[in-house]
Amino acid sequence: MAIGFIYSGQGAQYHGMGKELSEAYPVYDQTLEEASDALGWDMKALSFNENSQLDETEFTQPAVLTMSTALHRVLAELGVTPDIVAGLSLGEYSALVASDALTFSETVQLVQKRGRWMTEAVPHGKGAMSAVMNIPREIVEEACLAASEYGVVIPANYNMPNQIVISGEVAAVAKAEQLLSGHNRSKIIRLNVSGPFHTSLLAPASEKLSAALAELTIRDMRIPVVTNLTGEIIPSKDEIAPTLVQQVKSPVYWEDCVRTMIAEGVDTFLELGPGRALKGFVKKIDRTVNVENIEDVKTLEKALASFNLS
Repeated sequence: MAIGFIYSGQGAQYHGMGKELSEAYPVYDQTLEEASDALGWDMKALSFNENSQLDETEFTQPAVLTMSTALHRVLAELGVTPDIVAGLSLGEYSALVASDALTFSETVQLVQKRGRWMTEAVPHGKGAMSAVMNIPREIVEEACLAASEYGVVIPANYNMPNQIVISGEVAAVAKAEQLLSGHNRSKIIRLNVSGPFHTSLLAPASEKLSAALAELTIRDMRIPVVTNLTGEIIPSKDEIAPTLVQQVKSPVYWEDCVRTMIAEGVDTFLELGPGRALKGFVKKIDRTVNVENIEDVKTLEKALASFNLS
């Protein structure tokens, strides 16, 4: 059995996430304390209690990273380790922490800044994102190209066959939606997000991220990491910072990431973090592989039992 760990992205967060795990596993609780110490505010209060901050990008990103990292550490204590890792958008940072290329304490601070810079890059209401279902990627790409006379719009997330998220300026996204809506079986859903992520509109955030990454210590990856930027394994530690700088303003090739992991021999995927979106994507990409999500004690126990991992 070859195991791939995949880490949740932004949007999967929910109030109360990880509370039961924190009570059941000391290493999980210790990871939340480590995040709180690094950030200067209470990660448990943010993750466990009803509050509006959890859905603000600069708080969402460190919260999701912390949960994914804490779960990775729980599994490591149980003797379950991955052969290769990847994460969706923000989740790529969780993957790099898992590979030991980045330290958790530095990275949790970095992603809070990343979230703030992403929010600041595009004024509220200027950008939009829409999920497009049941339309081939080349047709979605053509529609975005045709709609570009109205502003920036590109396919921003290649999540799985028959699901691509488009992103850009409101008028251009609306035009692309119009062009795509007439296709047979098409379904288009405008997403409730704070900005046009993974487009050139995020260039200001990318520049700030570049400067911040230059201050970090980046080490050799102990586990191969597949990047959203190309859908391929990051070749060396020297490519990590340039990859992350480009990743924030470039499309996410998630389907390609999963196919690369399968080509590397992965037959079992574990999604670590809130939600189960990645589990759904993997099932649509290749039904022959095994996949489970882990976000609480129940799903952890189910995954361990399903794959005889404990």
